[in-house]
Amino acid sequence: MEERIQQIEALINQLLADEPSYFLVSVRIKPTNNIKIFFDGDEGISIEKCVKFNRGLNKLIEEKAWYPEGDFSLEISSPGIEEPLLLNRQYFRNVGRDLEIVFTDGSLKIGTLMAVTAEDILIQTTEGKGKKAVTQQVLIPFINIKSTTVQIKF
Repeated sequence: MEERIQQIEALINQLLADEPSYFLVSVRIKPTNNIKIFFDGDEGISIEKCVKFNRGLNKLIEEKAWYPEGDFSLEISSPGIEEPLLLNRQYFRNVGRDLEIVFTDGSLKIGTLMAVTAEDILIQTTEGKGKKAVTQQVLIPFINIKSTTVQIKF
């Protein structure tokens, strides 16, 4: 399965060669040959662009004849809000948004993403309410992060 994922990633890299503002986030293949791919873009990704990538990749996979008689399904979308951030480029897209960060030790912190580097992120947190509220900035190395999800405020 891992080898097939690498092969599909190679095909995706071919598709993305002329589209530098878009990037692959993840590839998953279920035992039923359902291939689920998440793409994103530095400015987001449209449905039309997902359809274009789907058609192009579907054609390339069929040409390779990896799945006898076309016995596979292909889903391409942007990662939903429930999907954790996996790549540095995704963090850049979310500067200014609230994040929930789960650390490798299991602890949790919620804050606003202020800045991103190759090694870490800077978030701003507020603890307490009213006049007793204390705002601080916390530098978090990626190596200490287990998962990060964007929090939506309603």
